[in-house]
Amino acid sequence: MPDYRVNTHMLSKQNIIEAAQLYGFDDIGFTTAEPFVEHREILEARKEDYAWISKMGLDLDTGTNPNSIMPGAKSIIVLLDLYFREAFSASMEGHFGRCYLDDDRVTKDGLSLKIKKFRAYLKEHGIESKVPFNLPHRAAAARAGIGDFGKNCLLYARRVARKSSWVIPTAVVIDRELPPDEPTTFLGCPEWCRNVCIAACPTRALAGPRTIYPEKCISYLTYFGEGITPMALREPMGVYVYGCDCCQNVCPRNAAWLAQDLNPNDRVAEMACHFELQQLLHMDMDYFQNHIWPHMFYMGAEDIWRWKMNVARAMGNSLDKNYIPDLISAFRESSDERVRSMSAWALGRIGGQKARIALDEFLKGSSGRVREEILLALDRATIG
Repeated sequence: MPDYRVNTHMLSKQNIIEAAQLYGFDDIGFTTAEPFVEHREILEARKEDYAWISKMGLDLDTGTNPNSIMPGAKSIIVLLDLYFREAFSASMEGHFGRCYLDDDRVTKDGLSLKIKKFRAYLKEHGIESKVPFNLPHRAAAARAGIGDFGKNCLLYARRVARKSSWVIPTAVVIDRELPPDEPTTFLGCPEWCRNVCIAACPTRALAGPRTIYPEKCISYLTYFGEGITPMALREPMGVYVYGCDCCQNVCPRNAAWLAQDLNPNDRVAEMACHFELQQLLHMDMDYFQNHIWPHMFYMGAEDIWRWKMNVARAMGNSLDKNYIPDLISAFRESSDERVRSMSAWALGRIGGQKARIALDEFLKGSSGRVREEILLALDRATIG
């Protein structure tokens, strides 16, 4: 194994590239630490669309200026990691976005370790670094020449992963000036593509090339949406419980990667039993904290109701009558009206005699929003 512990003054861009490869990154690029002016202008023009991020305490505007994050910043190194390297089961891919299936931001035993080793390498050679959460990582990757943009607003690799979008960029701000790479900050979709990603977005979150309304996105709705999911969005959200890959699944630029026969991801296969819909619908706090939150953490313990609401909606959209007993039990055991309401909606969506009998029974002791949902569910439930 090569020894990269060279003299600090001799550390070159090539040394850093080789170190990134050694630690398992798929690609690396370099750009300046100049402010992301265009990104800041977009944020300013669409303040209302991104107000929800500010409410969460995330300062995206500050992230557009690397020197606000790290005074004395000179360059940005962008590391690219492929998150869809191995295959996931259909049940996991069907209900959860792929980028969350092997997410180690809590467990810190995958990508986090590689970033930690890379930063330690830089520090050994006198280079200080920061990995800011609020810096526009995709914009940095494009400016560093390792990716371009798709109409779905995602980053597509330029040299690796068969030029697909199954990649995560990590921007590392450093206090050392390094020669920047040629930017690739353009729309890379072929002219012959007929906007399939935009057409395939069930909730119409994609309003046009490189234009997205976050609060309509299925991913946003599954973990950040306020209150019970609006009626008009329930069917379009389909069977996704957490995240979404609709626009990536139909993208012609991803076809080459999706056509491969990949080896299974054993780590995800081992945890799949904990993510079965029935388990999620009836889970208690202990189950959530031990099996779910370490892997999918955007919803904390106070949002366990949202998990169950999402699962009930997914069960309803599956049209699988085998879920009827679980939905009946969920209605009876839950004290949360959002879970009860969605369970009633799901029973009406699936329909059938057993569903109607249960809804009739629930109607007798219900009031308010839950009663309204039951009446609507009864109105649409078929008898067959």
